Amino acid sequence: MSVFGGQAVKQRRRVSIALLLVIAVGAGFAGGRISMLVQYPVMKEAAFKNLSYAYNEIMNRYLNGAQAKALVDGAAEGMVASLGDPYSVYMTGEKGEQFVQSYEDHFVGIGVEIREEDGEFVIEKIIKGTPASKSELKAGDTFVTVEGKRTTGIELTDLKALLQGKEGTKVKISVRREGPNGTIDLTIPRGAVPVLTVSYEMKPNNVGEITISRFAEKTADEFDAAIDALQKKGMKSLLLDLRGNPGGLLEPTIELANRFVPKGKTIVQVVYKDEQHVITHTSNQKEPWTLPIVILVDAHTASSAEVLTAALKEDAGAQVVGEKTFGKGIVQNFRQLKDGSVLKLTEAQWRTPKGSWIHKKGIEPTVVVAPPDYALLPGLPTGLKLKVGDYGDQVVTVQKMLQVLGYKVGASFGIYDADTENAVRAFQSNEKLPVTGAMNDKTAYHMVSRLSDKFKVEDPQQNKAMSLLETAMKQK
Repeated sequence: MSVFGGQAVKQRRRVSIALLLVIAVGAGFAGGRISMLVQYPVMKEAAFKNLSYAYNEIMNRYLNGAQAKALVDGAAEGMVASLGDPYSVYMTGEKGEQFVQSYEDHFVGIGVEIREEDGEFVIEKIIKGTPASKSELKAGDTFVTVEGKRTTGIELTDLKALLQGKEGTKVKISVRREGPNGTIDLTIPRGAVPVLTVSYEMKPNNVGEITISRFAEKTADEFDAAIDALQKKGMKSLLLDLRGNPGGLLEPTIELANRFVPKGKTIVQVVYKDEQHVITHTSNQKEPWTLPIVILVDAHTASSAEVLTAALKEDAGAQVVGEKTFGKGIVQNFRQLKDGSVLKLTEAQWRTPKGSWIHKKGIEPTVVVAPPDYALLPGLPTGLKLKVGDYGDQVVTVQKMLQVLGYKVGASFGIYDADTENAVRAFQSNEKLPVTGAMNDKTAYHMVSRLSDKFKVEDPQQNKAMSLLETAMKQK
């Protein structure tokens, strides 16, 4: 018995140990699962089983194989897209990096602005203080190769990627220049290229004009520098041009508004989901702003630009001239992940100092002034080629542009006829372009440039703003 009993005890001990192991493993699994469910509540959702099933089936069975990261990125993109919100987006790797970089105060490259023209890339502008400005490159040069790769027919984003890189590295470039020089080979070091969002000039009657293209990391600093420069030149009033400004970062917008909104007054209210969290940003103005100010806006003034417009209109006494603004009254936050991907998500709405929500409504100007009709013409696409016999909306646009510039196009709107060809020939001749009578990128570029020059002279919105500022200065 004792032996049997001894064997029985051993067997019971083995069973007990086995049970303990099973319980321990089970407890560990359950504990881990509970921890996972707490950390990742999505796992509680029944739909998550479908996602997990699809992932496993693709990874195990798909004929051509699949990359795990690509599947996960695709799932993330799909989740955000399912919200039906055009402002919320998941951007993978390189796109995410480019998005974040677009708000920084510089990037690493050579410092040129480029336009596409008839399948080639032409340098439109050399940016001051950059490596390109210290090289032999000139505006009008056409890229032939970059790092030995021909640039004809590639995408603009691919060309930019070739020109950019690590600071201090060098890039080999070949460009074609009109005249006896032909093709020029250059090696240019890559360096910091500033991303400027503010420009300024002194207009007649000591009106300082500041244009903000968008709100990025250093916009407030750029703006302060512009104000200081204009004040040193004797600025007596300010014209703030926000036309075409799509918005950007909220923080520099608030920082900039502090210049104008009296201390303690509201700049903007940010209201989060279900109104459980409301942040009211008030001004911490250091010195009172005493000069008259007029803001120019149009239908493309949006988001942060509307925040500034509303704050200055409602709490700083600024007059607003132009058209009703775009009407984007929501706020997105973005977070960059370790691999460079970015999740941009709508998380709040913003309200004006008086509590108005302007989403899909816009801000009404105090003085409505419409732009001239030609300023609203649609743009001409890159790669444009039109000739006699062609027809359609693009032909109509070309004909209207020619008319505005003083050329006769006949009565056959929408049809590229002999009258249109003759008008194009006359324009090309006056612009010292190859006279073909056919539309191409180079002709379109010059046509749009002449219209831009015309608008700068005639600009009815700016003229009205200048008139208001002149009156305000006389009344002081």
